[in-house]
Amino acid sequence: MINLKGRTVLVTGGSRGLGRAISFRLAELGAYVLVNYAHNKHHADETIETFVKNGWFGASLKGDITDASSIKNMIQEAYKICGKSIDTVINNATGPQPELSIEDSKWEDYLDQLNFFVKAPLLLTKELLPSMKEKGFGRIITIGSEVVQIGNPNFANYVTAKSAQLGMTRSWANELGSYGITVNLVNPGFIPVERHQHLKEEDIEGYRRNVPLQRMGVPNDIANTVAFLASEESGFITGQSISVNGGMTTGI
Repeated sequence: MINLKGRTVLVTGGSRGLGRAISFRLAELGAYVLVNYAHNKHHADETIETFVKNGWFGASLKGDITDASSIKNMIQEAYKICGKSIDTVINNATGPQPELSIEDSKWEDYLDQLNFFVKAPLLLTKELLPSMKEKGFGRIITIGSEVVQIGNPNFANYVTAKSAQLGMTRSWANELGSYGITVNLVNPGFIPVERHQHLKEEDIEGYRRNVPLQRMGVPNDIANTVAFLASEESGFITGQSISVNGGMTTGI
């Protein structure tokens, strides 16, 4: 069984949706999990309450991951809280995801997505690299999306930013491998969470019919993959793009 005892993990956007499932799974496996949130302290507190009830270890950590000074303060606060440097980061946080035609899109709509999916991981990695390099160990895991292969229409702002994560992952893996730091990308399929509450059941069923495994994914499908990539058992895996979507697409 995977054992993450002794590990200190930061999960961005870790109090809701896929992030919460990831936070729970990593904490369950023994990691000290720092649950990052930007605005909603209530959801973060609820997540940590679940930790306490189950005897898991962790704390909530407020911070804007798109702002360099906020990240610096957040990492300093993390060290004060747990007394150890962060050795694993899960880049999961996201913002609004508007569907826009080309005609309705502005450059700012693309920048909004790039801020979360490229800028934020870059700023976090720059802040965490010195301690990872000194330790000779690190795990950088980014949550991507199957949209990179599907190319959903009227969604190019999001698809473009998610596509950039692939190149970033592979380049970082080559640069950081000699330091014992692995970098991987996990691409979920469509997994309904809180942000999808407005969707109709027939829309969800329409997607499910095209999934080779004939079921919708659940948040733990992603959480289990992340847990493996965070573990010692995955130590010879880096620079990879792993699709977790029941066979809807293949890896890139």
